[in-house]
Amino acid sequence: MDLNYILRTKKFKTKKSLGQNFLIDSSVIEFISDFARFDDEILEIGPGLGFVTEQLVKRAKKVVAVELDSEAVSRLEKNLSSHDNFKLIQGDILKTDINSLPFEDEKIKVIANIPYYITSPILVHLLGEIDDINNKNRLRISEIILMVQLEVAKRITASENSQNKEYGQLSILSQMYSEPKIIKIVPKKSFMPSPKVDSALVHFKITDKPKCEITRLLKRTIKAIFSSRRKNIKNSLQNAGFLEVEKALASCAIDKNQRGEKLSLEDISKLAIALEEFN
Repeated sequence: MDLNYILRTKKFKTKKSLGQNFLIDSSVIEFISDFARFDDEILEIGPGLGFVTEQLVKRAKKVVAVELDSEAVSRLEKNLSSHDNFKLIQGDILKTDINSLPFEDEKIKVIANIPYYITSPILVHLLGEIDDINNKNRLRISEIILMVQLEVAKRITASENSQNKEYGQLSILSQMYSEPKIIKIVPKKSFMPSPKVDSALVHFKITDKPKCEITRLLKRTIKAIFSSRRKNIKNSLQNAGFLEVEKALASCAIDKNQRGEKLSLEDISKLAIALEEFN
């Protein structure tokens, strides 16, 4: 751990209500900042005390940081105001239109170390809902590095072949318009105050097209399948109000007694299309 980061963090009143856990591991900070290139414009979400930010401004063309905490904003302004390539905005990223931020490039990179309790809302905000093909925020982004709980990282990157019921709606939301990959495990001791669990950095490479065809019943089908994991797929779909479920399953050669979490996204897409014929 870096003593400088530890001392600076101790001088700051951490707010549990904002889920603040500051990264103090210089090796992880270096790993994240290597993500920046001299011609990149970067959106940093939740810069906190600016330990990562201080490295980003040395490497990137421009860094725009969005921070909610007013005390942290004051620290950031004091420490980074001399950098011409840095712009600080106080606000809630969930209420911020990325297209309204002062970027010049068509595509930007995003680095986010956020309160873990808003991981799903952040992903929806950055990537859009499953059926949101033309989400304006996502269309501005080329890549994302997101710090999340390790357990959540495994869910984000899970497939139908994953163990321990990690595969679900979060997996599909994350993978519909991006290719997420765990790139580094970050132990809990890397933060101050230290959280109860380990974390992970997930890299999302944004794709030009959705992973499968976006159809009228796709989102409803996905929700039905994963909302009642203990039921077989036939019962899950019937309980969600779908009609002629057995016919739709048969047309896709899907066993009516298997559980939906064993279906790939491609299989779910085919099933949603088949269900449209009867619903």
